[in-house]
Amino acid sequence: MALTVVMIAGFLVLIAALVMRLNAVGPSLPDSVTLPGDARAAAFTQGSDWFAVVTTDDRILIYDRLTGRLRQSLTIE
Repeated sequence: MALTVVMIAGFLVLIAALVMRLNAVGPSLPDSVTLPGDARAAAFTQGSDWFAVVTTDDRILIYDRLTGRLRQSLTIE
């Protein structure tokens, strides 16, 4: 009887932890990003105060998170 109660309580705690984790606020993403020229996005990543877009023409475009302005552009060789 005690084992049944402990297992049910553990299951309820597990479900509660899962629900709290899934409802947590995720990272803030920009609403839109204007890419230069005819560049097309292939991947996206972010840091604490920047985000980067990897394009299909082998460039990495690093933007400022607060202003949305292009900080740096790297060409992949």
